[in-house]
Amino acid sequence: MSGDHTHNDSQIESGSRVNDAHRHKDKHKDREHRHKDHKKDKEREKSKYSNSEHKDSLERKHRDKEKVKQKDGMDRHKEKRKEEKMRSFDGKPKKEKENGFASPPRVKSEPDNDGFYHSPKHERSLKRERDDDDSEFTPKKIKVENDKKAKKRKVEDEEDIKPKKKTKDKRGGMADGKKKSQEGAGGEVEMEERSTDGSKWRFLEHKGPVFAPPYDPLPNKVKFYLDGKPFKLSAKAEEVATFFAKMLDHEYTTKDIFRKNFFKDWRREMTSEEKGKITDLNKCDFNELSEYFKAQSEARKQMSKEEKLKIKGENERLLQEYGFCVMDNHKERIANFRIEPPGLFRGRGDHPKMGMLKRRIRPEDIIINCSKDSKHPKPPPGTRWKEVRHDNKVTWLVSWTENIQGSIKYIMLNPSSRIKGEKDWQKYETARRLKKCVGRIRAQYRDDWKSKEMRIRQRSVALYFIDKLALRAGNEKEEGETADTVGCCSLRVEHIKLSPEKDGQEFVVEFDFLGKDSIRYYNKVPVEKRVFKNLQLFMENKQPEDDLFDRLNTSILNKHLQELMDGLTAKVFRTYNASITLQQQLKELTTPEENIPAKILSYNRANRAVAILCNHQRAPPKTFEKSMQNLQTKIDAKKDQLFDAKRELKSAKADAKVRRDEKSKKAVEAKKKALQRIEEQLMKLEVQATDREENKQIALGTSKLNYLDPRISVAWCKKWGIPVEKIYNKTQREKFAWAIDMAEDDYEF
Repeated sequence: MSGDHTHNDSQIESGSRVNDAHRHKDKHKDREHRHKDHKKDKEREKSKYSNSEHKDSLERKHRDKEKVKQKDGMDRHKEKRKEEKMRSFDGKPKKEKENGFASPPRVKSEPDNDGFYHSPKHERSLKRERDDDDSEFTPKKIKVENDKKAKKRKVEDEEDIKPKKKTKDKRGGMADGKKKSQEGAGGEVEMEERSTDGSKWRFLEHKGPVFAPPYDPLPNKVKFYLDGKPFKLSAKAEEVATFFAKMLDHEYTTKDIFRKNFFKDWRREMTSEEKGKITDLNKCDFNELSEYFKAQSEARKQMSKEEKLKIKGENERLLQEYGFCVMDNHKERIANFRIEPPGLFRGRGDHPKMGMLKRRIRPEDIIINCSKDSKHPKPPPGTRWKEVRHDNKVTWLVSWTENIQGSIKYIMLNPSSRIKGEKDWQKYETARRLKKCVGRIRAQYRDDWKSKEMRIRQRSVALYFIDKLALRAGNEKEEGETADTVGCCSLRVEHIKLSPEKDGQEFVVEFDFLGKDSIRYYNKVPVEKRVFKNLQLFMENKQPEDDLFDRLNTSILNKHLQELMDGLTAKVFRTYNASITLQQQLKELTTPEENIPAKILSYNRANRAVAILCNHQRAPPKTFEKSMQNLQTKIDAKKDQLFDAKRELKSAKADAKVRRDEKSKKAVEAKKKALQRIEEQLMKLEVQATDREENKQIALGTSKLNYLDPRISVAWCKKWGIPVEKIYNKTQREKFAWAIDMAEDDYEF
């Protein structure tokens, strides 16, 4: 603290006052002036007090100085310990984050010329004192004020010495400035702020990918037939033929576009002799190949326990060798370290490229990303990598370009990793920020519906659809290269139909187009009159194939969204609307009196409302009807048990009425409990059947994993005593470990 000689204990205790005075531009002059004042005060002291009083005063000052020195030493020791604790393995200090937002790094106070230490904490507490330094020196007033401040500072310093207890705030963050840790594959990991220069890591080391095994030729006894006669295929042609044979029972192989694309790519792998003879796919017989692979599948199911353990052991060995990487001294799990084997492209919906050959990925196609100072992955003997990069601005480990759509594929970290957890958390926090300003944004785009500029009107109507219907923005793409899928900005006139009145509703817009992954989006929705009138205006004098929003594209829209809120995109709207819908639905559908299976049904119904909003559809599973029949059989059997249990209870009651002994009373109680247990089991089966039927064509997983803030689900589980395991499986719990750790039962999105 201070090394000055002061004339009484109050000035010693208010030494921090002198501390802040040094921050003024004329600090040296001010200090000299004070020093002269102190000398005069000392002379006045000597004349005012007796020798004994002066001696007592000096002793008191000496004791207080020693206390201040000890306290100052403890402060500096505490600051040093904090800095060491915050220091990462490479010697660089970590940055703290309050509820995920970065705070400036804690820097140890720097001494000024006289050895004084200034800390941000003391700066705040001494702001008033700094103002007083400019006023005239009045010892009497200063003594009273300094006594109070000294007591206050003493309490603060004592609190600083004690370890702070971590407490969670209502928003899910940590009150002491740190987010709670998440448990990943590499142990306990704290979410750290990424570097301000955009780098994601400082050190990255891994073993590279695991390639698909080479093709194992068919046994000689398994024949391919052409025009009813056995035909021996070359190795390359035979491998591609096996891809088709494995899918022979699938409906894909009946589709014309699939068969056409397959045959075209298959011929490219044939020899010139094979091309001359195999000219029609309808003359090819893959049945014997198909039966062989079915037998192989059955044989795998019938393997002995020892054989299964051997395969499991080999998979575990590969996982330990290739399934983990080291990133900044953290051992992180890798998501997909195996390269996908070659096969036939399926796509979703009526994709124009279904049936095309996905070629085998080789080391020469692979780009490796790791740090310069790491041990680089070695390619298989006799091969080389396409490239080895050291790009710490990205988080992928391996990349390659697939041949069907020319898209880049990556090997990334597991969803449970530290970086993935941080990214997820930030995504939902951005959506929560939208909640604060969504009212203003909605008011603005409503005003823009009346704009004199056509481009602004189109932009505002598109934003209304993105907000209300959770439509994707839609990106431009080359014609003919991919499926004819569209988003909001790329809607054409033919994709909507306007009805002033339909099904008892006014101003109805009927949407019908292919969305992402060629999933059909069909929706009839009533809109506001101004939106309806604008759509009529946009469609005037246009052909069906013309753009509905001809003065809008995704670049213009995204630029506008960034102006409305930093980090705002169409996906943020989807995330916000999905999460807020889940939260509202859970409040409406959950009934306290219901048992756990009924509450889980309510949760799935809330999740389904979100999936419908986001158009997350799926085709009914092949085994759906069979599984429903099996479930109905169980329900019928349970009903029979219930009937028998009721009859037995009635008989037991009649017997007890006649006998009136303790044994008969116990028998009645046992029958009641058995009846109650069967009723609960029956209800559980019926709830399961209802849930399965309602979710037949709805994919709940996509929204649950990508659009719903997991803290909403965790808080709901904690509030109603539902095990989190009932909502998230093991893999999902690892992915959302941060949310499970962070959210309390009163969490609000």
